[in-house]
Amino acid sequence: MPSGPSWRFSMRKRILVIAGSVVGILVLIALILPFVINANRFKPELESQLSNALGRPTTIGSIELALFSGGVRVDDFVISDDPAFSHSPFVTAKRVNVGVDLVPLIFSKKLEVKSFTLTEPQVSLIRSQAGDWNFSTLGNSSASPQSTAGKSSATSNSSVPAISVDKLTVSNGVVNLGTLSTPGKIHTYQNVELEASNLSYTSQFPFILTLKTPGNGSLKLDGKAGPINVTNTILTPLSAKLNIEKLDLALTGFVDPAAGIAGIVDLDGDLTSDGASAKLNGSLNGQKLKFTAGGSPATVPILIDYATTYYLKNGMGNLTKGDIHVGKALAQLSGEYNTSEAETTLQMQLHGQGMSVPDLEGALPAAGITLPSGASLQTGSLDLNLAINGSVDKLVITGPVNLSNAKLAGFDLKSKLGALSSFTALGKGGSNSDTVIQSLHADLRQDPGGTHAANLKLVVESIGTIAGDANMTASQQLDCKMTANLTGALGVVAAPVALLGKGKSGGGIPFSITGTASNPIFRPDLGSEVGNLAKGLGGLGSTTGKGVASSAKGILGGVLGKKKSN
Repeated sequence: MPSGPSWRFSMRKRILVIAGSVVGILVLIALILPFVINANRFKPELESQLSNALGRPTTIGSIELALFSGGVRVDDFVISDDPAFSHSPFVTAKRVNVGVDLVPLIFSKKLEVKSFTLTEPQVSLIRSQAGDWNFSTLGNSSASPQSTAGKSSATSNSSVPAISVDKLTVSNGVVNLGTLSTPGKIHTYQNVELEASNLSYTSQFPFILTLKTPGNGSLKLDGKAGPINVTNTILTPLSAKLNIEKLDLALTGFVDPAAGIAGIVDLDGDLTSDGASAKLNGSLNGQKLKFTAGGSPATVPILIDYATTYYLKNGMGNLTKGDIHVGKALAQLSGEYNTSEAETTLQMQLHGQGMSVPDLEGALPAAGITLPSGASLQTGSLDLNLAINGSVDKLVITGPVNLSNAKLAGFDLKSKLGALSSFTALGKGGSNSDTVIQSLHADLRQDPGGTHAANLKLVVESIGTIAGDANMTASQQLDCKMTANLTGALGVVAAPVALLGKGKSGGGIPFSITGTASNPIFRPDLGSEVGNLAKGLGGLGSTTGKGVASSAKGILGGVLGKKKSN
């Protein structure tokens, strides 16, 4: 056998020549094939395969061979929408790269699709008033223009499309989210990226979905899905990790602006679905949250540990865990919700016991509760047991609220009582500008019109007991009818005035509170009975009677804002 350097050089030269020849032949084939094979001849076949697989009419424009990328390029790709939702396209894409098996394409002129890559597609997602989605009928070739909600998820083997795709890629897509009830309001999700492999109607497949939410937030869903349910895509089994960052609730398109719900949310959770129900559990971190139309953003973070089960066929769900943390304060939310109607409705309970009031203070604005200007809660414990019912845009919240051992710093209730302080000396004797609340009870009702506190009873240190009914509109306007029963020596001094309102206030001193929650205005509410009391006191004949009459007239003068002459 020949050997030596010259022989080895000759062999390397031959190998390079052979390799170069093969490459040249392949390049030549690639250049010639587009002229030999008319790719558009596969257009009817490809449209038919896609239409059967998706259960929707699907059309394509021109087809060109793209052998260097291992397939064909399709222009003007369109998937029709469910006619029950829209006659506009469900998906449009200017360009789709279709990966095909080259061997049968070249030698048998047979099209076998292996992959799809959609570049910059536009996807339209629409929700009906009954809670159905337009994508739910994808793959259902027998879908009618009627809603598919409530149909059985069982399918026969003969109805399952015999198609599989090795890889599906969506690059830089856009999702436009809307509803049938408000067709002009569209919420856009951008930078949609999807990677899924081994897609089939008969097996599970892995996927990763990422997108940008309105307001520059982000969402990532990473897991496995399948087999695809051909009757209703929503019933497809799923197991995935969900991560959401900086989600702006008001811009999602899932929250009615009339509900007043807003804020920025980070969420981590585990999402699973068995085709009948979906379960999500994890944690949520909310910043600048707002729960009512009349509220304002919370100034502290609100953390929620949650667990919920959602029943896919009827649109009902249960919140089995809703632990709400505000600092060291803990409240628990649980109950049911219904998304099958035009507006989502709630039937829930909110329970909290021994919650630290200073920790809660920054969250109070989110519920529409405003403290007087310059005031702050430095101590106190709050108990509540509230029922939350109705549609999310018209919630009605009812139940008892109890506050104990609270200190409202920067707000002097004695001085704010205004005219009342002129006869009880409430505004005298000390420079303390705080109000110490020993206890407070109210039966609360909050609805879109405002807040009503019935059976309100407030026990304030150095003042006494204040009771009545309080009303505050959604715009924070106050209309409160109250009665003060003063304590100790203050009560003795004020006793004659207490007689004045005995008929309507049980012997206390009646007054009203108007103005706003941040700037309340206190006024006496004695009415025409002032004259009757003065006449009665003036008729007292004894020396003691004259003294009482004189004191009472002085009190009345103070109440009415008049000066008594000597």
